Amino acid sequence: MPNGYWIAHVDVSDPEKYKDYAAANAIAFKKYGARFLVRGGKFENPEGSTRARNVVLEFPNHQAALDCWHSPEYKHALSIRRPISQADIVIIEGYDGPQPA
Repeated sequence: MPNGYWIAHVDVSDPEKYKDYAAANAIAFKKYGARFLVRGGKFENPEGSTRARNVVLEFPNHQAALDCWHSPEYKHALSIRRPISQADIVIIEGYDGPQPA
């Protein structure tokens, strides 16, 4: 079964308050087995548009990624983040098929 992922592009207007969101989301992420693959960091945007912050979270499977998003723990974290940020988030199933040779 392929892993599940959150791919998020976020602009943050209040970095200090965003720390409260990070503390709150840790509860949900731990419960649903999330692991950060990307959390901010340097990036280039050679095509299209993006936001200032990019995050990729890996979950044990797609259902865990969905369950985390809909959980009361994450809803609490989201109530902290929404007033201080704008985000584009995709919850997606990983690919478990053939790869280029």
